[in-house]
Parts: sequence; structure tokens; C-alpha cells
Amino acid sequence: MIIATTWVLLMNAVVGFQIMDDGTPLSLGLILISAAVLFVGTGYITLDTGFNWTGEFESSYNPPNRNIALYVLYQLVPLIFLVAFYVLEAILVLRVLGEVRPMIYLTGAAILFALGQIFDYAISPHICNGTSGKIDGALFETLFTLLAVVMVWVFWSSITEDDWPTPVTPGYA
Repeated sequence: MIIATTWVLLMNAVVGFQIMDDGTPLSLGLILISAAVLFVGTGYITLDTGFNWTGEFESSYNPPNRNIALYVLYQLVPLIFLVAFYVLEAILVLRVLGEVRPMIYLTGAAILFALGQIFDYAISPHICNGTSGKIDGALFETLFTLLAVVMVWVFWSSITEDDWPTPVTPGYA
């Protein structure tokens, strides 16, 4: 799911350049089909590693227990997608739209996401040891990632022209 959702996020950045009309069945279909291919492909490698269906990734069961394919697909590729999303959106906002304020939101999202990763990878062992394994950094990583997603939504909302439709409440006579 991680690689598929970061791919969809990247594709939304590409859609902003209007290479093809956004919201058309063709553009939505291409995004969804390519995300599904990434999801199925990564899922296959994950399940084949876990259940050893084909024996292709059997070497990951022996010390030092490394699976390069999973590392690349689970760690590096989503990071590349996120950096590319940030760069494409920065170009779109600064050069095409000529605005600066939305970049504050996008940079805030990047900082919040980075904080989440720091908690997950660097601070987590200290939290886990300090609480005798009751909690770890994943709690804070999830919180910061959620806040980063909210900031991406605020960013997106700040660069779109349409207002959100307000529901019309019928009056009582």
C-alpha cells in the first residue's frame, strides 16, 4: 500500500502540469492501473519472501536476513516518489502559479513527515527501552505522518481555485 499510495501522490503532482486533462476516465484509469500494478508486484515480492513460495528470496532467511528487493521497494522507491512530488509541486507553485504561501504548507508537510521518520528509526529504540516495550516510536511516527497528510491537503486546498461547496439547508416555512 505504501508504494501504491506514494505513486498516486506523485501522479497527482504530474496531473497538475496538465499533460492530459485531469479527472478524465483516461487519466484516472492510468493512475489507478499503474498503482494497482505496483501494489500487486510489491505484494507478490512481499508474500513470496514471507511464505517462500518460489524460493527466489530464500537467501533472506539466512543471516544477515536481507532482502534487497523489499528494501528498495519499501524504503527507497517511496522516498524517491515523495521527493519527486515535492520538487514537481515546488516547480508548479513557484514558477507556474507564482505563489509562495502554499510552499509553507508543503514544506511543513515535509518537515512533519521527516519528524515521523526520525521517531520511527532513531528515537524508537529509546522510547521502547524506556517504557519496557509498552510503546515505541511508531505511535509518534503515525501522528506526524497524519499531520503531514493534513498539511498536504491544506497545501492542495490553498492552490485550487474552487471553493468547497457549502450545503444549502432548506428553510422551514
